[in-house]
Amino acid sequence: MKTYLTLFFLGICLLIGCMSTVRAQPTRRYTAEIEKRIKQVEQNLCTWMQIDGRPNWTLAERMRFYNVKGVSIAVIHNYQIEWAKGYGWADTTDKRPVSENTLFQAASISKSLNAVGCLKLVQNQQVALDKDINQYLKRWKCPYDSLAHGKVITLGNLLSHTAGLSVHGFAGYTDKEPRPSLLQVLDGLPPANSPAVQLMAEPGATMEYSGGGTTLTQLLVEDVTQKTYAQYMQTEVLNPLGMVHSTFAQPPAVKLQHELATGYRYDGKPIGSLFHIYPEQAAAGLWTTPTDIATFVLEMQLSLQGKSSKVLSPKMTRRMLTPYLPRYDAALGTFIFMREGKEAAYFQHTGLNEGFSSVYYGSVEGGNGVVIMCNSDNFGLIRELVNSVASVYTWKDFYNPVVKKEIKVASATTDAYIGSYTWSEAPDQTITVYKQGEKLLYHNSTSRNTWEMHFTDDTTFFLYELPQNEYTFSRDANGSIDGIQGQREDQEWKLSKIK
Repeated sequence: MKTYLTLFFLGICLLIGCMSTVRAQPTRRYTAEIEKRIKQVEQNLCTWMQIDGRPNWTLAERMRFYNVKGVSIAVIHNYQIEWAKGYGWADTTDKRPVSENTLFQAASISKSLNAVGCLKLVQNQQVALDKDINQYLKRWKCPYDSLAHGKVITLGNLLSHTAGLSVHGFAGYTDKEPRPSLLQVLDGLPPANSPAVQLMAEPGATMEYSGGGTTLTQLLVEDVTQKTYAQYMQTEVLNPLGMVHSTFAQPPAVKLQHELATGYRYDGKPIGSLFHIYPEQAAAGLWTTPTDIATFVLEMQLSLQGKSSKVLSPKMTRRMLTPYLPRYDAALGTFIFMREGKEAAYFQHTGLNEGFSSVYYGSVEGGNGVVIMCNSDNFGLIRELVNSVASVYTWKDFYNPVVKKEIKVASATTDAYIGSYTWSEAPDQTITVYKQGEKLLYHNSTSRNTWEMHFTDDTTFFLYELPQNEYTFSRDANGSIDGIQGQREDQEWKLSKIK
C-alpha cells in the first residue's frame, strides 16, 4: 500500500499511430443524456489548471501518458449509480480486457470498509469507541511506555490515525514469498517485511497515518468475534451492503482468479508477480470493483439522509464521517475534504498498493460521487479523471481550475535554461532541465515522471500536471542563469544551478 465496472460501450476503440490501444467493452444501454455525459468525462481530463485555448485531454491520451493498462470507473449522481465503465486491459499478456466483474485491489480504501465493520461492533455494544483497546485484545497488547503520557489507545484513535502508532503502510508479498501471521506483522518478526508497530507519540495528540494501527483493528475484530477477519467482513459488511464482487480473502479464492486484474508499475512494467498478497487485510486487503465501492458510498450518503441503515444506523454513519480531532480531516476510516472557505464537504479515501491505485469521493450532500480503480501504481491519471467527473457533473465547491495563458519562448532563450539544479538542503535531489524537440522538459530525480514546462513569460513557467506551482529562472549579477525560484502554499524556495 504505497501510502481513486465496468459497463462497456459497443465496439472496440483502436487508437492509431503513436496512440496506445484502449479497449472499452460492450455496455448496457444508457439514455442519450447519460451517454453524452460519459463522452464528456472521457474527453475532459484536466489538472489543477487549464491553458487558455487548449483542449483538455482524452482518457485514452492520459492512459498512454501514464502507462496505465486498465481503468474502471463508477459515477454516482443524484443518489444513484448513474453509469459504470471499464477501459483497457485487466491483463496484457492474456489480452484479458477489463470487464464489469474485474476485481482490483482497493489498497487503503480497505480502511473505509474496515471502519464500517468495527463500528458495527460498537453499534452492537461489543466494543466501545473510547475505551482502552487492550481490554478487547487477547493475543497481543499495545505496549504503552513513557510516550503515552498516561493516555490509552482507543478504537476511535486507531480508525482516525490518532493513536500515535508507527508503520505507515505495507509492501505486500509475492506469491513466491513466505507470508507472516498477523502477530508477526505487529511484532515486525520474519518473514514480515515491515517493522514492528510501536508507539511514536501520545495517543490522541496528533494525526499520523498508520496502517499499523489499522492492522491492530484487524486483530481486535478477530479477537472479539472469534471469526477470521475475512469471514466477519463478508457476512457482516460486504454481503449486507450488496457488495457482491468483493472479498477480503488474501489471496482470493482460486475460482476468482480469472476475474482479478494484474498489477503493473508506474512505467507499465510487471511488479514481479500477478499481484501482491496482503496479510494486512484491514489496511490493504480488499479486492473489489468500482461499482461495489460506489454501492458503499451510496449507502453512506443515504444513511446520512436517514434513508438507509443496511449496516450502520444514521447516527453511527454521521459519527463515522465526522473528523475525530477537530483540527484534522481524518474521520473514522475516511477523510473529509473541503476547499478552504467553501461549504460543500466530501468524504474520500485513496488507495495505493504495488501495481494498483484507486480513489473514491462521495458528497456529504447532493448525492454525487465517483470511484476510480487502476491496475497501475501511477496515481496521476486518477487525479485528472476525478477532475473531469467533477467538472462534467458540476460538483459544488470541488473543481475550480486556474486558467493560464501560455506563450512561446525563443529557443535561444530556453537554451540557457538547460542544465542541472539542486537544493542546498538536499544536494542528492537533482532537477534536470533538457530539450526534446521543441519542448523544454523538467525532471526531478525523485519523481517517476517528466513534465513539460509551459511559460507565461520569458522566465516564468508552470508544470501542467503538478498542483499549484509556478517557477521563475533567476540570474546572477552577470546575467547568467543561476537557479530556479518557486513558491507553493506560501512557502518560497530556490534551486541553484550546478552545471
